[in-house]
Amino acid sequence: MGTRERRVRSNESDRELSQLFSVAHERLQANANRGVAGVALAAVGGFGRGELSPGSDLDILILHNDQYSEKELLPFVNALLYPIWDGTSANSSLPRSVDHSVRTPSQTRDAAKSDLKVAMGLLDIRFICGDSDLVAEVGKDALYDWQKDSRRRLAELRTLLAERHERSGELAYLLEPDLKEARGGLRDITALRAIARSGAIEVPLERISNAESSLSHIREALHIQSGRSRDRLLFQEQDRVAAAIGYKDADELMGAVAQSAREIDYLMQSTWHRLDHRGRDGWLSRRTKFLSVGRGISAAKQELVIETDAIRRDDPGLGLRAAAKAAQLGVHLSMESCVQLAQGLKEGIGAMPNPWPREAREDLVALIGAGSAMVHVWEALDQEGIISSWLPEWSSVRSLPQRNFLHRHTVDRHMVETAVHAALQTRNVHRPDLLLVAALFHDIGKGEREDHSHRGARLIEPLARRIGFSEADVVTLKILVEQHLLLAATATRRDLNDPATIVSVLARIPDLQTLELLHALSIADGEATGSAAWSKWKATLVADLVERTRAAMTGTTVAPQPELTSEQRAFAEVASLRVEVIVREGDYAIEIIAPDRPGLLSIVAGVLHLARLDVRSARTKSHGPSAVMTWIVSLDPHAPVPTAEKIHDDIQTALGGGGDLDKRIQERVKTYRRLPSIPVPPPVVQSVMGASSECTVIEVRSHDQPGLLFRIGDAVTRCRVDIRSAIVTTLGAEAIDTLYITEISAGALSEKRAQEVVERLKGALI
Repeated sequence: MGTRERRVRSNESDRELSQLFSVAHERLQANANRGVAGVALAAVGGFGRGELSPGSDLDILILHNDQYSEKELLPFVNALLYPIWDGTSANSSLPRSVDHSVRTPSQTRDAAKSDLKVAMGLLDIRFICGDSDLVAEVGKDALYDWQKDSRRRLAELRTLLAERHERSGELAYLLEPDLKEARGGLRDITALRAIARSGAIEVPLERISNAESSLSHIREALHIQSGRSRDRLLFQEQDRVAAAIGYKDADELMGAVAQSAREIDYLMQSTWHRLDHRGRDGWLSRRTKFLSVGRGISAAKQELVIETDAIRRDDPGLGLRAAAKAAQLGVHLSMESCVQLAQGLKEGIGAMPNPWPREAREDLVALIGAGSAMVHVWEALDQEGIISSWLPEWSSVRSLPQRNFLHRHTVDRHMVETAVHAALQTRNVHRPDLLLVAALFHDIGKGEREDHSHRGARLIEPLARRIGFSEADVVTLKILVEQHLLLAATATRRDLNDPATIVSVLARIPDLQTLELLHALSIADGEATGSAAWSKWKATLVADLVERTRAAMTGTTVAPQPELTSEQRAFAEVASLRVEVIVREGDYAIEIIAPDRPGLLSIVAGVLHLARLDVRSARTKSHGPSAVMTWIVSLDPHAPVPTAEKIHDDIQTALGGGGDLDKRIQERVKTYRRLPSIPVPPPVVQSVMGASSECTVIEVRSHDQPGLLFRIGDAVTRCRVDIRSAIVTTLGAEAIDTLYITEISAGALSEKRAQEVVERLKGALI
């Protein structure tokens, strides 16, 4: 069974209909006593395309030139159709269901204008027999009207699709899907053809030719195996259909269905996006067609485009950089760019080294951390095979079905959805990068008979090492993947009042940081699975278990103050400004020792920001009359290479009150506001009383943004307190800042003063 069989079935139907038409036509001529008939028979819709499955309707249009009365036409129509309906036609294997209409060309044109389905069916009109001029006239008028009124018709089509998708669900993720009606199904292919015929936009239909062939074969096998014309692939028929086509089992069959549906839906969503933004420049000015937003990356028409020359330059981090930027801006990544990127990878251009560069790892985290905005970007990369090129382990779970009623998605899509929910939990943990990566790969071990948690722990270890995580982080990720079901299972199956329950959790979770990560992962996994697996009751039990376990643990999640070398301490006693710049792989380390004063952190952060240096991390500590700072920075696009002399002079000027730092920073921040943004969780600012005997610790967890550290430092300075030490870390698009603060006269803050600082910081970050 296949395309050839459907074409043969269509041709046989043509021959049988032609014979019946000839007999009926002779009667019509005799009854009407006219020599020229002026009647034609045409196929429309799927039959018009020659795609006739065993359970398909015969969609036909009987055309006449209005020289016959209804009374004269009725016997003709009956003579044509009754032999098919009652099974007396010569070919008993033909479909018995006929969807027909009898109209003049004028009536047909009017019907198409008022009925979208009629209009779309006529786009595939095909002459069978009779007066060919009538069919040609109708076909010409149908295409002309469709293109002329394409704006209105495509809007109607979009509404129709949305209603059908709401009613039938997503083909890729349903356990018993409708192959024709569900989102990503065969009707969507018809819709894509109609969009292409409108001439409004070019639609690369060749991208889904394999998907269409696969779904059509499966539908045909379903009709044959079930003996019915229905298109819903029920559980009890999946094994038989799989065997009939040659799939190993029902899981492989449903994996093929899911993959085909995703390819179709991806093209559909991309097509609507390009239609929505044709002729529009989105956030760009009318004079600017492209806006550079990163090295080798430009923005236009609500899309990010990777420059062709950049792809050929063999930049391994380019694809992830573009993907992260697109997701963080909430825009699409151009389909053409993904195709070019994939082609480059096939040619060995841009292959990721082992281990990945730090920048690539951070971009992966930023991509995952974009929440729902990352889904379309990830899907675009996945459709071109780019994800599997970067992360070969992904191939084994790609479109892997989960045939149980708890899960709503395939394994890979479930992990993506878990990452989306994990992005909402990033303010609740101190290592959002580990949470996001664990969420994306927590079910990577599925697809084999071995327990997926144990297998996943084995797979995540080399994967995390290859991405570039430290050995300590690899251990944490391994625990998170292996134990991602621990909290939910323990909370719902064990007595929380039994001390042995808490002991069993402590035996597997080594510290507070891992506990908070596992809690956030449990929430994200549960929410992504759905209400059948996660509820308020379950969430409350898990939270109770976490609190009991936390109470039994020792240690802290607060980042410790940095240690200084003897050489740094010695120069700090001099109370003089010194700047050193060290070139590292992919970034720069800048050491600054400067006379300490309130607001120093803000001033230095502002100088680096205006130099277009992106701060990835910073460690600062006061010693004697000076502050010792180590900044790890990367360059913004087109930024000049930093030099110690230039940074020294800029800091010296700013310390002297020159340079109008605040105004210049505000102006630069305004340029970033031209770009779109995605919703992010609100910042979390909290004091940790008692974490240090000499200082008050304040933690700021926020989405990274231009000028963030300058605003934090400025807000603290305005509170008339001093930052004695700071640990600044940017993980993907998330910033984690730990500030050790004292009163100007030294000493920790009171709870009231600490709360004042917290509120001032919250106001500065809104």
